[in-house]
Amino acid sequence: MSLEILDTRRKALTINLDPNIYGTFAEIGAGQEVARNFFTAGAASGTIAKTMSAYDMTFSNEIYGQEESGRYVSKSRLIKMLDYEFKLLGDRLFGDKYQTKTFFAFADTVTTLNYNKTNDPHGWLGIKFQLEPYGPPHEIIFHVRLLDSDASLQQNVLGILGVNLVYAAFHLHHDPKAMIESLADNLTQGSVEIDLISVKGPVFEFLDDILVNLYLIQKGFSSAAIFDNYAKVKQAKDLMYKKHIMILRTRFNQKVLPDFDLFHQAVEQYKATLAINETELVTLAELTLNNMMEKADKSDEDLLKRVAKRAREITEKGHYVIISNFNRHNKLAKYLSLAKPKSVGITTNISNLKHIFQSENYGENYTNELLAYISDLFSRNVKLLTYPYRDIKNKTIVTTKNVEVSPEAKPLFDFLIQNKYIIDIEEIAEII
Repeated sequence: MSLEILDTRRKALTINLDPNIYGTFAEIGAGQEVARNFFTAGAASGTIAKTMSAYDMTFSNEIYGQEESGRYVSKSRLIKMLDYEFKLLGDRLFGDKYQTKTFFAFADTVTTLNYNKTNDPHGWLGIKFQLEPYGPPHEIIFHVRLLDSDASLQQNVLGILGVNLVYAAFHLHHDPKAMIESLADNLTQGSVEIDLISVKGPVFEFLDDILVNLYLIQKGFSSAAIFDNYAKVKQAKDLMYKKHIMILRTRFNQKVLPDFDLFHQAVEQYKATLAINETELVTLAELTLNNMMEKADKSDEDLLKRVAKRAREITEKGHYVIISNFNRHNKLAKYLSLAKPKSVGITTNISNLKHIFQSENYGENYTNELLAYISDLFSRNVKLLTYPYRDIKNKTIVTTKNVEVSPEAKPLFDFLIQNKYIIDIEEIAEII
């Protein structure tokens, strides 16, 4: 049976009326929107020890320390805020009055839409909290993209997200799926994207970054998640901004692990083609789910565990992983473009390329679809690097030089080859 979804005011009031929940709200960048919801709900004096908003960078640095990156809307800044404010509660609030209190520190650092509407509105939200007096801390943090076209609407969304997080931490921590799903309660679809979540602490000891971020994809909050070679979740922009990106596309349900020797060959060719320095390059193996989780039963925990297991197998070999719902290259390219990389190289099999350039695989509007697909893909500084395959029937190795394409697509195909948007991976044919 589904849980009742409380409105934002009732969630805030439920927290305020709990005599044992007590803590701090520290907010940077979009006003004290979360604290405001708790104040207006009533009985806030029983919950709020302090609210603050260190807008000025000098003040912020004096309180939380400087950021090496110079970025204040960052995971690093959020963690510093949570650690500082949570420690301060324990340092300052002691004695009989606080013996039964479970402390929490909520923090957010956010940039909403600027006046000229030229920025990328996003932010980090988190809570560090106890579940029993003097107990160990637990932590939930997540990253959001604010999608409304008005700053005041984005501020309202932020306020609701914060209330949802505080309520989920204290009331839904025992059910991670419900906890994550509740983060979007009372929000309009399309107003926000939650693209990263991370949890820590004893109450979450059975979870890891891969599994909780698969919940985000399953719930439709995000279309992809990225993990480093330690299986820790990474924000796309933190990893890829002004870098060259190389992606090995694989399907989750293929029987064997990807052939990383072949991928290494493709990477070396890509580096040589664009004269890329090793320090400028990020390589990832993609596990494409093709909306598999949306079609599966929402309670199919086994599927999630199998996806997580395959991802860990790849990270254990020292590779970064991106798990996605992108069945087409252009969807992947669009997602990566949000991180503003210098370039993107995507590996694909020549048989996949053949499918794209053969009209019988599409409807009567094939040429329109093809133009839209190619424009969407290659306008983002993307190159396709194609693996050849062995045609057993005709006893030939198929590359871009001899692959069959439809006559109406041939001029466009030749243009892409000639201008090196599509590149054969060399020295592979002799080993396949």
